[in-house]
Amino acid sequence: MFDDALTDRIYEAAVVPELWPKVLAEMSQAVGGAGGVLFTTNVDRMRWTTSPDIHELFLEFLRDGWAAINPRPGRLGAANYAGFVRDNEFFTEEEMQSDPVYRDFLRKKGLGWATGTMFDTPSGDSIIFSFERAHADGPVPLHVVKSFDKLRPHLARGALLSARLGLERATAMTAALETLGLPGAVLRPNGALLQVNQLFEALMPAFARDFSERLTLNDVAADALFSDALARSKLLAPSVNSIPIAATEERLPLIVHLLPIRGAAHDVFSQAASLLVVTPVDRGAVPKAKVLQGLFDLTPAEARVAQAIGEAQTVETLATASGVSLETIRTQLKSVLAKTGLSRQQELVHLLAGKALPLNGPTG
Repeated sequence: MFDDALTDRIYEAAVVPELWPKVLAEMSQAVGGAGGVLFTTNVDRMRWTTSPDIHELFLEFLRDGWAAINPRPGRLGAANYAGFVRDNEFFTEEEMQSDPVYRDFLRKKGLGWATGTMFDTPSGDSIIFSFERAHADGPVPLHVVKSFDKLRPHLARGALLSARLGLERATAMTAALETLGLPGAVLRPNGALLQVNQLFEALMPAFARDFSERLTLNDVAADALFSDALARSKLLAPSVNSIPIAATEERLPLIVHLLPIRGAAHDVFSQAASLLVVTPVDRGAVPKAKVLQGLFDLTPAEARVAQAIGEAQTVETLATASGVSLETIRTQLKSVLAKTGLSRQQELVHLLAGKALPLNGPTG
């Protein structure tokens, strides 16, 4: 049913994740062309990709909560069967008629028959391939299942290859940062460490601690901001989060940058979700506006305000020099404080001057 070229395309997709939709589409044609889905399940986040013909339907399946009550993965996992199985082999017709997912979603969308398989990877993920068939066409034929079984070893090896390549890419990322003199780490979706360079490792445990739940910053205020940033990153929002950490007697103040790894959403098997970069702030030197803009995700106007405040200019002087209203400068300063996680103008001055933040001080 499948030619040898499909096996080659499976291994190509293992290296180039963007090719999986085409592979899924080709395989799904054997069950009526209703669509193929590849997804991983773990405690952190479900990652997935589909053939183009079922993409929007699967988005609806996730968005409206059907995936959370889907009985298929549970039955498939309990079976622990090393091959493709059909849903009509694990569900009676009465169960499918009464189950909400089958009754109220799949069959109303013209689906309701499928074949799928599950296997585990060394990363701890459960990998599921599922291929849908139109309900009007009846259960997936056994000869189709047997053809899928011949491909299953290649799918499993492809997943293992992807997991290994993902770890190698994470190692390369941190090594590149070390070449630039920057401590760096690659984080898993839950915020736990996947890979670090030696410069980052040297900061621990004084700077942060690696717990199984997630990396935890020792600075309590910074860790709260870090926790919020991790929560946003799980939504795959295209944003960069910069978190200031006050100086201590032993080290300079730091800026921690959490960057989503582009393409991670397409790589179903990758455990790399975010890149963490640590930038020391040089003592006694206020960063220029362009540097501040990058460090804290500021607008150009906000960066100019931050630089001026760091140079000990007053809000009134800055408003006059800029030719804008006092209220505008105050609004921009308020935004700067929010983005840097600070509450007082004097704290911003101390941070940018490379000094430890005071426990108490005048408000800005």
